[in-house]
Amino acid sequence: MKTTASKQDFLSTVPGILAAAIAANLLWGSAAPCIKLGYQYFAIAEGDTMSQILFAGVRFTLAGILTILIGSLLRGRFLLPKRGSGGMILMLAMMQTVIQYTFFYIGLSHAPGFKGSIISPTSTFFALLIAALVFRQEKLTARKLLGCLIGFAGVIVVSMNGRLEGGVRLDGEGFLVLAAASYGCSSVLIKRFSAREDPVVLSGWQFLVGGLLMTLVAYAAGGRLHAASPKAWPLMLYLGLLSAVAYTLWSLLLQRHPVSRIMVFSFLNPVFGVVLSALLLGEGKILDIPRCVLAMLLVCLGVWIVNTPENTGRHNKT
Repeated sequence: MKTTASKQDFLSTVPGILAAAIAANLLWGSAAPCIKLGYQYFAIAEGDTMSQILFAGVRFTLAGILTILIGSLLRGRFLLPKRGSGGMILMLAMMQTVIQYTFFYIGLSHAPGFKGSIISPTSTFFALLIAALVFRQEKLTARKLLGCLIGFAGVIVVSMNGRLEGGVRLDGEGFLVLAAASYGCSSVLIKRFSAREDPVVLSGWQFLVGGLLMTLVAYAAGGRLHAASPKAWPLMLYLGLLSAVAYTLWSLLLQRHPVSRIMVFSFLNPVFGVVLSALLLGEGKILDIPRCVLAMLLVCLGVWIVNTPENTGRHNKT
């Protein structure tokens, strides 16, 4: 009994928060460059939208199966949703998997990996705005609003990078922003729903439902996956594991802490993502380093401002 409590409580400690949040963001930082590599390994063309969605669908079906299996092994029982959880799972499947990743996968096919890595953390600002204005979970202060504006300025800076051919595209950078907005909304929903259902159950089953929906629709519409490299399916397995581990850790953190306290760690995502895009994709050649650094600083500063407690006298937050 004591052992179980200590295991559960680890994610409520500062070392637990740091370890889980850094691990999750390192995994997420690798997602954009790995998806771009996946397009090469499966020979998916820029305009082949249905194959891009099929790629995402297979990945998240796999992620759902892995999340449920890993969670079941850890808990010593098969993870089944409680009665009445179907609506929550379907809503999360639509927001966090179907809508978010349809926009993200299409957007990433029309934009460099490092842009996807810098734009993704703006989900922090969307989560705050939705939590404050729609669900009344957070208070929207002038300081937090300033943080959002600074963070979005970073997106404008990186999107206007003049050294990239083609400029800004609605189906590129625009879709990446819509994906971030969808994820911001799902972060708030997870916080609400995890009070009634195990967050690992929510993550696993929403991935499985969302992934199967994307797979069936994309395949019926002509999407196909053809492995053009022996690295194709091992990469798919890595992407599935990435999602299973990162989202499970993130969901457990959101269950234990305020949305703003956890989302602050999203500033690590663009740092890991830009470095890995340069290393794995060779995007250092098209990277306008001063502009990219400025964009990252603005996004990270915005995240820090939004999530730093304001001076309201002496009070302790554990």
